Amino acid sequence: MSRFGDATEIRRIAEGRYEADLDGGFAIGDALNGGYLLAVLARAAVDAAPHAHPVSTAAAFLRVAEGGPAEILVDTLKTGRTAATSRVTLVRDDQALVEALITTGTLEPDTEPSWAGAPPAPALPPYEECLTSGSGEVRGRGFADQVDMRFDPATMGWLDGQPSGRPEIRGWFGFTDPYEPDAYALAVAVDALPPVALNLGARGWAPTVELTWHMRALPAPGPLALHGSGRLVTGGWFDEEVEVWDSAGRLVAQSRQIARVGRKA
Repeated sequence: MSRFGDATEIRRIAEGRYEADLDGGFAIGDALNGGYLLAVLARAAVDAAPHAHPVSTAAAFLRVAEGGPAEILVDTLKTGRTAATSRVTLVRDDQALVEALITTGTLEPDTEPSWAGAPPAPALPPYEECLTSGSGEVRGRGFADQVDMRFDPATMGWLDGQPSGRPEIRGWFGFTDPYEPDAYALAVAVDALPPVALNLGARGWAPTVELTWHMRALPAPGPLALHGSGRLVTGGWFDEEVEVWDSAGRLVAQSRQIARVGRKA
């Protein structure tokens, strides 16, 4: 199994109870990436359900989660022929870290979309023309070491102190350790981009408070194209939407989150 596969492994210890060893290598600073945590919770939700895919997830991030042992509690709220819904809670030391409502279903790989429209404009530049995340060059950077991301240069001016003034970031996503896209990779992809508020002059860590994402199709092998954008920054809060498109040009995931603007240094 790949690093990501091992890092999201769960162990069923009783009905509705699972153990996990959260991998600190997926942290940004001390806090584990939210998408990584949702991938772990999704594995538990799917294991406890009669359906194969986490088609809808709405999660509240209550406390910072760090690497180490944790427990996952799955409370099945409804089970149906086409969908099942569970309350899934990540717990450590009797404290809830993440609370999620996850609906599972089964998506068929050969289903053709009735309508999706074109990817968001402007188009993401070819993979080889994008800026590398630098993974493999300097180790010990946590989450950045686990993913292979290539960013649209037009959305990365904030790195040089020249933010574009538009809340948007685009890039390609994959893992440094080979792992083909699946439902759990999509959970990470929707929360993998740097905060779009950085292009409005924000700095520092921008903690996600609530994130909702939907799996729309089974992704084809290859890198995923991420299009992140926002609508409003006000009162220390900002929103962010991400669309994930696979190598076959299909919309495979969508997300929306509300987060706190990072504090300036």
